[in-house]
Amino acid sequence: ERTALYRGDAVAAIVGDAAAVAAFDEADFPISWEPLETMLTPDAALVATAPRLHENRAGNILVRGYVECGDADSALAGAAHRVEIETSTPFVEHAYIEPEAGYAQREGNRLVVYGCTQAAQMDRESLADIMGLDLDAIRVMPSACGGGFGSKLDVSFQPYVALAAWILGRPARICYSRGESMRASTKRHPSSIRLTVGADETGRISGFVFDGVFNTGAYASWGPTVANRVPIHACGPYFTPDYKANSVAVHTNAPPAGAFRGFGVPQSAVAQELAYDRLAENLGMDRLAFRRLNALKNDMRTVTGQVFESGVGIDDCLAALEERWHDALQAAETFNKTAKETGDNWRKGVGIGACWYGCGNTSLPNPSTMRMGITPDGRLVLHQGAMDIGQGANTVITQIAADAFGVPVHLVEIVDGDTDLTPDCGKTSASRQTFVSGKAALLAGTLLRQEVLRHANVDADANIVFDGNSLVLTAPSQAGTRIDLAQLAVNDHGYVFMAEETYDPPTSALDDKGQGVPYAVYGYGAQIMELMVDTELGVVRLDRVTTAHDVGRAINPLLVEGQI
Repeated sequence: ERTALYRGDAVAAIVGDAAAVAAFDEADFPISWEPLETMLTPDAALVATAPRLHENRAGNILVRGYVECGDADSALAGAAHRVEIETSTPFVEHAYIEPEAGYAQREGNRLVVYGCTQAAQMDRESLADIMGLDLDAIRVMPSACGGGFGSKLDVSFQPYVALAAWILGRPARICYSRGESMRASTKRHPSSIRLTVGADETGRISGFVFDGVFNTGAYASWGPTVANRVPIHACGPYFTPDYKANSVAVHTNAPPAGAFRGFGVPQSAVAQELAYDRLAENLGMDRLAFRRLNALKNDMRTVTGQVFESGVGIDDCLAALEERWHDALQAAETFNKTAKETGDNWRKGVGIGACWYGCGNTSLPNPSTMRMGITPDGRLVLHQGAMDIGQGANTVITQIAADAFGVPVHLVEIVDGDTDLTPDCGKTSASRQTFVSGKAALLAGTLLRQEVLRHANVDADANIVFDGNSLVLTAPSQAGTRIDLAQLAVNDHGYVFMAEETYDPPTSALDDKGQGVPYAVYGYGAQIMELMVDTELGVVRLDRVTTAHDVGRAINPLLVEGQI
């Protein structure tokens, strides 16, 4: 006897030949159900008498997050203008094109699992725990991933096919139906947010208090990441010297809420950007001008006390939208005036919003390791385990490695994903792979180049050319040097030259007030949306979107200056 905590909870695995599984009738399965009281919302789960979903989580609270700087309450009390905002957002399904799918097979005392994932090494670790096997007994071979958006950070099909293949000694495969995927997979965290924000007579932000409640569902998944990340981001990319933000992730009998592009930051951005629109309206200020006035800039403190000397790109994003913003406002005014005169029901509206996002894990170790080597027959190989789920990791990381070594990108062969063949590059999430794994690739490519140059005793600016099983090195002040690769000793990985480097962004733990260094860098973005609305039917049509984003500007100066 056991309790299923939500409707998609797995209670049994049915294993059989394809025809038998297709003919299986769930009604014939020997299981009976007793309906229990359900708690589908945090309000229900937080009641003092509510049943506890997990014995070790009092009050059905998974985790809380908190950030405080300055004196938000006093600042609000003295603000010339204040607005209070309440917003709520629902569960959202990832709806990736490819549902959860894969297969497993036992090879002696090892288990090989193949399928879609965003985190091959994490899957390997989870499967080792579930199966009671040593880590070396598990091999994960990722397939091309038909969409993830965060949900494929969690194991899904992997334990079922792993158990079946291990116990039966036969390959086992599975592919979720769309209904099974939607019932069993994680969702975006529903949120209930209340905030109060103030501004002085000039329009500068003066006090900000935030409270966010997140429905984390039946199990933890990535709920702790959401609760910890939201208070850091909830003010948006704006200078906010007096700030207090609370968040809480609450267990319910709803599907587990997990990672979904932003880890809760989009939910808070909805409330925060709406508040700034209201403040600008109260002040009689242009909405873009209000944001530019308050935008974070280099050498300003974030709400966690972090100061960036360079790379704070939000004002550059907003500035890039200035011309389109004013043109769009004028066009909307003209259109609406004409529509009113002619009796047309359609009206134009123009909105603006901004965001920031910390790259990588929050205040936690976040390493990535890359290996790059040259074979005796003259191949340049990059072993990179950063899962490419459509964002282009295989392309951009290979480009970085090729540039660091000093050859065209088409000369680099990549081995990607396979946990037997690639070092651990961490999970593909939190906008970390280009930044973290890219830096590791830069270090590996640079070190490999230095190894080759040192062997040939040539200048640092030498040009390296692959010529069959030889390397030809030429420098302006030196005669050409040829390295016969076939004559060199080969290491355990099959390379005559090899470099393996790790990069872990510099972060620190947050103290009890949320002060510290949660991320080594943030990405920034701003967007204009132009809408058409039928005032009679309530139909909304997206007319045009203009976006400005700044991640490269934030990262590249740090790369150049050697800070990361």
